[in-house]
Amino acid sequence: MGGWPLRVCIIGTGYVGLTTGVCLAFVGHKVTCIDIDAKKVALLREGKSPICEPGIVELLQLAEDRLTFTAEFSDCRGADVIILAVGTPSTETGKANLSYIETAVTSIAENLGNGKLQVIVNKSTVPIGTSLRVKLIIDQILTGKKSACQFAIASNPEFLREGAAIHDTLYPDRIVVGGDDVEAINILRVMYIPILEQTFVAPNCCPRPEGFPLPAFVTTDGTSAEMIKYAANAFLATKISFINEISGLCEKVGADVEEVSRGIGLDKRIGSRFLEAGLGWGGSCFGKDTAALSSIGYEYGYPMPLLEGAVRVNRRQRMRVIEKLQESLKVVRGRTVGILGLAFKPNTDDLRDAPAIDITKALLEMGCRVKVYDPVAMDNFREQYGALAVEYCENPLLLAEDCDAVVLVTEWEEFLRLPLREIARRMTKEKILIDGRNIMKPSHVKAAGLKYIGFGRWPA
Repeated sequence: MGGWPLRVCIIGTGYVGLTTGVCLAFVGHKVTCIDIDAKKVALLREGKSPICEPGIVELLQLAEDRLTFTAEFSDCRGADVIILAVGTPSTETGKANLSYIETAVTSIAENLGNGKLQVIVNKSTVPIGTSLRVKLIIDQILTGKKSACQFAIASNPEFLREGAAIHDTLYPDRIVVGGDDVEAINILRVMYIPILEQTFVAPNCCPRPEGFPLPAFVTTDGTSAEMIKYAANAFLATKISFINEISGLCEKVGADVEEVSRGIGLDKRIGSRFLEAGLGWGGSCFGKDTAALSSIGYEYGYPMPLLEGAVRVNRRQRMRVIEKLQESLKVVRGRTVGILGLAFKPNTDDLRDAPAIDITKALLEMGCRVKVYDPVAMDNFREQYGALAVEYCENPLLLAEDCDAVVLVTEWEEFLRLPLREIARRMTKEKILIDGRNIMKPSHVKAAGLKYIGFGRWPA
């Protein structure tokens, strides 16, 4: 077994790879991050982050003596642990695209052979059976020279939230490791000891939560570990869609979904988290993982109607904004609508599967003038959706000018402090504010002279 500190190699410097690498270096390990994107590597060598994530730059600086960034897979040769954290995007059929995984595994296999056991870890979200596929690829490449190579495959799924990835890495609920090699699992336990026992000094950028309980270390087989990841995301996605479906019925019968969420969330069997009604989920995980899990079900002749229903509800939530605008404005064509927030969630600039994209496209197709503002994601939006004929605004006040309606799409903290009276003054006589995340107090919005419309809140 490798001694302390371990030599860890991370393949991929996206949200998962970079966060994992920086945190493992911060707690004491020697970490090499490999990425084939030369621009990313150069940026990271300068201490700059290619992703927007609270705390990441601070930890890069704190752990710089134990961090190396490179594009060379040869640096894997001396590693105790090699962590796969490359993308697994969805194909047109919903299946996970494993081409990046297989390319990375091939490069890893060609650089094994230092005489000690090396643990190759799947941290990317991968279909059931990928651990077996990875082992097969490596076995085929190493045929004839196995005596010089000792390796074991393990699954170690991530449970990170964008915008809170550092927190979730340093202070997890649990760490799940799947595999059948006892020594490999023990090596991973050693790797996570500082986090499991919370022996590190908490960084100022991400203080330890008061009363934080030590995380569980869950060991299981590789297939079960892969399923745990998919099942966790599928359950959370379903929980969000459930409360969104209830919110629609609340509007019909005159109930307030905020009160309903509070009432059922106090039941310990249910819990209050992920019971916020609104525009639904987006981002890189829930959509991709629900599609992949559903696809796996069909591969085995086992449809998953509950999961598919959750996906349909989530799509419907985005279009409910359009319905609410039509109900309030009657004629939408020719109106001016402001979009507050473009990122799929706060504290990130990630636009993957962001509700704002679908809403903006729908409004433009209906003949609306669309104005947009986001405190972080504007540059990404210009780069990825520059063809959309929207107007970019430097702040919420400029966005409000001449708007018939403003739609709050992303729950950025600064939106809780909006100068509502000034926004109302700058809007047209319609003065509609649609709160897509139910974060505002309707009474405050109305007192400022705006017409408040939420999701499942009464009065609507």
